[in-house]
Amino acid sequence: MEESRPEDRFRLFAAVCAFLLHLVGNPHYGFFRDELYFIICGQHPQWNYADQPPVAPLLAAASQAFGPSLVSLRAVPAVFAGAGVYATCSLAIELGGGFYAQMISALAVFFTPVLTDFGMKVSPDMVGLWVWPMMALYVLRSTTGAWPRLWLAVGALMGLGLQSKYSVLFFATALVLGLLLTSNRHILFSPYFVMGCGIAALIALPAFLWQAHYGFPMLEVLHNTRSGKNVMFGPAGYLLQQVLITGLLSWMWMIGLVWLLRRSTYRFLGFAFLILIAIMIVLQGKSYYPANAYPVLIAAGGVAVEHWVRGLRFARLAVAGAVLALGMATVPLVMPVLPEEVLVRYQDGLFSALHIPWESVASEHHFQPELPSDFADMHGWPELASAVAQVYQSLPSEERAQAVIAAQNYGEAAAIEFLGRPSPLPVISGHNQYFLWGPRGHSGNVLICVGDNCPSVAQVFQTCSQAATFSAPWIQPYERGKPILVCRGIKKPLAELWPAAKFYL
Repeated sequence: MEESRPEDRFRLFAAVCAFLLHLVGNPHYGFFRDELYFIICGQHPQWNYADQPPVAPLLAAASQAFGPSLVSLRAVPAVFAGAGVYATCSLAIELGGGFYAQMISALAVFFTPVLTDFGMKVSPDMVGLWVWPMMALYVLRSTTGAWPRLWLAVGALMGLGLQSKYSVLFFATALVLGLLLTSNRHILFSPYFVMGCGIAALIALPAFLWQAHYGFPMLEVLHNTRSGKNVMFGPAGYLLQQVLITGLLSWMWMIGLVWLLRRSTYRFLGFAFLILIAIMIVLQGKSYYPANAYPVLIAAGGVAVEHWVRGLRFARLAVAGAVLALGMATVPLVMPVLPEEVLVRYQDGLFSALHIPWESVASEHHFQPELPSDFADMHGWPELASAVAQVYQSLPSEERAQAVIAAQNYGEAAAIEFLGRPSPLPVISGHNQYFLWGPRGHSGNVLICVGDNCPSVAQVFQTCSQAATFSAPWIQPYERGKPILVCRGIKKPLAELWPAAKFYL
């Protein structure tokens, strides 16, 4: 049996360790902005949503089936992080690596900052930790000619990937183009390749039809983010970002890329990565969009390093120790394991020592918080929900019966809706999927407005008064000082005003 060999059993051990470390390290600080939004979306099951496919929302909502639990929520990405380590080790074996190659590949994948971040919180990217390297593994096995039916598995994985995040389409395209540029192109001329494409299309079809029915809101979201929200990089800047998001372990994937390109059998994987990066540069994708391809390069880097240090015990220990030490140095920036005050001092010291400007790692235009942006977005939501609930409960009973809460963005809306306990609060918003849900039958005659857009909202009401101002420690700068207004006497029916509330970003 294959699994009886120690080098093969190690991949399962490494996967379990990765899962457990994430399970212990992830559930701290609080719910992330997008996680709250995914939970609410998943509680309204659909084939697709305005700004993401359905897998992440459905998994997020399922994790909360027995009540709010950060531990059960963060267990979801931990599973994919562990599965990603398993897939990476499997790739290392397929590329000719042994126990040592698996070990340093597993360490590097776990500790590479962008991949650690994907395994830390629920997001569409978490599924790709497992799907992308498994696709590469099955395509690699297909090049031997002994596994043509694996194209069916590749198609199923791609379909799952498309239901998680659309960027897997670019990875699949890059793999096909990489094959076409090498002698491995013959594996594309197989009925199983066509069948695999059919399986992927069939799985993705409901999501496509949903997007078509609503006028492809995802395209509008992507266009708007490129037009102002996201930081745009030129080719050199984008390549620099790849080094920054992979941190102190970027040399592992660089070694792997060179190693792949120098071997005719595996060259298509190196070409695929280069093509993927080129696609992302042309389309002005965010710097982390191609990140789930790094396990493929890291596995190759692990095999290369294993060859170099074979028989050199001290060198083997030194390299493994370096991977561990360099990886641990950036863990506090991508896993919520330090108290906030300690983290601020640590990150400032690390960035200063490495001479890295803090703004160079930002992917969006806004004032940078004291904490890493993901961690800032894990703060303040219970306080916001509590502040809004107090205003809601303070209304006279006849007003409270018809009142609705309008939030500026989906983070605020989802936090109020999910955390506004003990009784659910009625919430609407014009942001992304909330816009498609509409005013939810509310007249808007009594409206609690939350956000910086409240002054403009007040213009369509007879009276508005500020009931509270929200702020909390460690939150995003743009969430501080949020006004909470109570508005009465809407001048036009809310349903007529709703089209102007659309905010796709």
